[in-house]
Amino acid sequence: MPTVTPVTAAGYVLYAGYLADAPVFLSADGSVVLGTEGQSGQEGQSRPEGQSGPEGQGGPQGRRESIGGGVLAAVRDLDGRSLVTGGDDGRVCRLHADGTVTVIAEKPRKWIDQVAVGPSGAVAFASGRTVWVREASAKEHELVRPRAVGGLAFFPKGLRVAIAGYNGVGLWFPGATAPPQELEWKGSHIAVTLSPDGANVVTSMQENALHGWRLKDGQHMRMSGYPVKVKSLSWSMKGRYLASSGAGAAICWPFHYKDGPMGKRPLELGPRQELVTQVACHPSEEIAALGYEDGMVLLVRFSDGEEVLMRRPGDGGPVTALGWNRTGLELAFGTEAGAAGVIDLAG
Repeated sequence: MPTVTPVTAAGYVLYAGYLADAPVFLSADGSVVLGTEGQSGQEGQSRPEGQSGPEGQGGPQGRRESIGGGVLAAVRDLDGRSLVTGGDDGRVCRLHADGTVTVIAEKPRKWIDQVAVGPSGAVAFASGRTVWVREASAKEHELVRPRAVGGLAFFPKGLRVAIAGYNGVGLWFPGATAPPQELEWKGSHIAVTLSPDGANVVTSMQENALHGWRLKDGQHMRMSGYPVKVKSLSWSMKGRYLASSGAGAAICWPFHYKDGPMGKRPLELGPRQELVTQVACHPSEEIAALGYEDGMVLLVRFSDGEEVLMRRPGDGGPVTALGWNRTGLELAFGTEAGAAGVIDLAG
């Protein structure tokens, strides 16, 4: 049976996951909890899921650090050893597994609300209409878009960035003289993701839908029917499915068919009356962790919908962050009000 080791974060948990092999919880105010070791006591110790005891009170608290300033966006680097953040103070920072913070770039009087990490240590970040890409060598490239940037994502290989915004996505090769390739679809695109093979670009839209483009032939992929905006997307192992929040189940679109999800019904995993707010696919198995509006966390298998309860509905409000460790045996979670913790699947 899964056990939960609770952690109390400072507030809205923007990132819950792992750096190296240690759990890390980053709140929107810039405060960080590293690990779960430290303060002890009967309440809050690891316990079977559902056992009584006020989660997040009196339990292991971990080591506390601060990035300094409010954090608007955060994403783990590809090597899994650091977290790249964008802040309301114009700084792009790297939080390392040992708690040290280094400043990657500073843009005074800018709100850095979009960040992405790419191959070879490249980092992309945006404020308003401007996108910057900073290579590991510290060489920096800048691009101004027609409208505000809604999302950033690197292609799996090479220095190429997808930039979501109004009426579509721009595909940019930083440093190239050619303008970005434009993928057009009317409406506001507020997030973007690339399939693991780099063959498909998918965005979340303001109008409660997803839209995709198959790059080899420009084929559009329309995925609609959500009751609210999709704010969490996660590709399953090998990119067979794209799991999404925004409904009373995790909507998982199949991408392993010749025409992708077109003409195919998506899987609906973990159906409940509560909305799914976060999705996180397992690193090596075709299963997904789902976080709900009432704080529940559920593990669901793609093949047959088999469910395992990992956290009961509880204090802390909606689940705002989920992240697996490298082995896929532990899951970190965080909520809107700062309840957080680590779920150990091995019990």
